[in-house]
Amino acid sequence: MSDILEHRDGGVMTLTLNRLDRKNSITAAMYAALADALEVAAQDAHVRTVLIQGHETVFCAGNDIADFLEQPPAHQDAPVFRFLRALATLEKPLLAAVAGPAVGIGTTLLLHCDLVYAGDNAAFSMPFVNLGLCPEAASSLLLPAMFGHHRAAEALLLGEPFFAEAAMEVGLVNRVLPPTEVNAYAQAQARKLSAKPLSSLMVTKRLMKRHQQAQVLSAMAEEGEVFARMLREPAAKEAFGAFMEKRKPDFSGL
Repeated sequence: MSDILEHRDGGVMTLTLNRLDRKNSITAAMYAALADALEVAAQDAHVRTVLIQGHETVFCAGNDIADFLEQPPAHQDAPVFRFLRALATLEKPLLAAVAGPAVGIGTTLLLHCDLVYAGDNAAFSMPFVNLGLCPEAASSLLLPAMFGHHRAAEALLLGEPFFAEAAMEVGLVNRVLPPTEVNAYAQAQARKLSAKPLSSLMVTKRLMKRHQQAQVLSAMAEEGEVFARMLREPAAKEAFGAFMEKRKPDFSGL
């Protein structure tokens, strides 16, 4: 079966991360499939809302490290950057259902969603610094705006997990539910939206985002350039080497 499942029903395009044996870690091929689907959704009049979901035990463990090292995002046309731009520019309502771990991009992609529903087992983390890297997906811009500087700094500089209730408190999550109910609840909300006039939904979303759209795309591009450079630097090499060798990284002097 595909690592990304696409299902359409009642105007809702549901994209399911379907790589449970690898905790839904994302490969370059998966980023390409997600980007393709979002680009189609943007143009297809039969798609009125988009929902991204995982499994009740895990949403996304971030990048697949081995695949990431083999195919690093060296330019702005890399699949991950295509996916991020498609997220940021989708004019139709975008929802997410999150249960279990949501690591790295598993958390930052939520900053571009309009509605996010979480299981009470959800654990969000952005451990970029711990990997010798920098934030991505415009999270350096959007996270302080949503969380406030101090909470954003705690999330991005320490990279430690925070949980569903805390995510709801800072506005990242709309509602917390039992993990077995999250996907179905998000699907029901997506269907509610799909029954409304699409033109009104799109205009409303556009008006809410009009002041930050250019900033978001600019932040994504800048972060992407820095991210690609930092991948080649000693701290990231040590972090990824330690991960692959299952040891604690040594950042002394870095």
